[in-house]
Amino acid sequence: MLIETLITLAKIAVVLGAVLNFTLLLTWVERKQSAVIQDRIGANRASILGIRALGLFHPLADGIKMLTKEDFVPASADRFLHALAPFLSLFCALVTFAVIPFGDVLRVGDREIQLQIVDLDVGILFIFAFAALGVYGVVLAGWASGNKWALLGSLRAAAQVIAYEVTLGLTIVGVLLVFGTVALDEMVRAQGATTVWGLPKWGIVVQPLGFLLFLVAATAETKRTPFDVPEGESEIIGYHLEYSGMKFGMFLMTDFVESILAAAVATTLFLGGWQVPYLQASGFAFPWGAIWELPHLAVVLLQVLSFAFKVCLISWLLMQIRWTLPRFRYDQVVRLGWKMLLPVSLANTFVTGLVLLVIR
Repeated sequence: MLIETLITLAKIAVVLGAVLNFTLLLTWVERKQSAVIQDRIGANRASILGIRALGLFHPLADGIKMLTKEDFVPASADRFLHALAPFLSLFCALVTFAVIPFGDVLRVGDREIQLQIVDLDVGILFIFAFAALGVYGVVLAGWASGNKWALLGSLRAAAQVIAYEVTLGLTIVGVLLVFGTVALDEMVRAQGATTVWGLPKWGIVVQPLGFLLFLVAATAETKRTPFDVPEGESEIIGYHLEYSGMKFGMFLMTDFVESILAAAVATTLFLGGWQVPYLQASGFAFPWGAIWELPHLAVVLLQVLSFAFKVCLISWLLMQIRWTLPRFRYDQVVRLGWKMLLPVSLANTFVTGLVLLVIR
């Protein structure tokens, strides 16, 4: 029992450490990627002993700035809820990584360690539950600030999240119909098969439209450009308008953590998760008959690196979208969610069920 607890704590430390460090790295990537798109140098002024390292010290400078700035709370604010809101948002975003499988099984002696913090049979529902709870932090932030503009931003956020959660759920229904499970580890293993055309049976192959719909809806859920009307930085109505210091930093971290979560879920559902084409438990087995045996640890390492690479790829794509498209108006956001994405996702689910009924 003690060993199992220690293993679980070790997995929590590894996953949270990877997510939080990747969050810091994304703050640098956002600066540099936007600079490349806009043909400028980007952040490169923060240095240690004269070493700038391409601006990699800027996340450290950001952390110091957030921790040392004044924690301002408006006189009309509810102090307890004002402090609780950013913690609630960040907690709900981080806890969802508990069910994301980042590898298959690691064998150490006679013990098999599942590379997943918690192996739930309803993993995808767990993610949806906590992702939905995260909007409470946004609503509380606007209401507890005692500022009508902040409240307006939080109401925008709630309406937007509800609109796109429906589409997000429907896009996943198509994947669930194809693989017949809501357990994320089983879903990833099912994607290790091949289609009749010899392609890996990844979600993006069997549900290409579902992947596009998921990507758009997940981008809207993160409340980042072009769906950042809840923050509305140029309109001064963001739900975190009355926040400063590390509380504001936690809301900023939540946006990046949610982007990583969207990338991790997209990888798990549509890009085969930790699967590597033709990689089996004993090594590579190619369709033309060639076999390349690998040690168990090498196979596990390739699986983890494959998952990390796919998450980085989707994160880069989300960042590219963020710095390419302008902000949508609020009426455009609502119209896209309810009048366009929702009917298409319903049609995708219906057609998927009809095709499976005919085939099976």
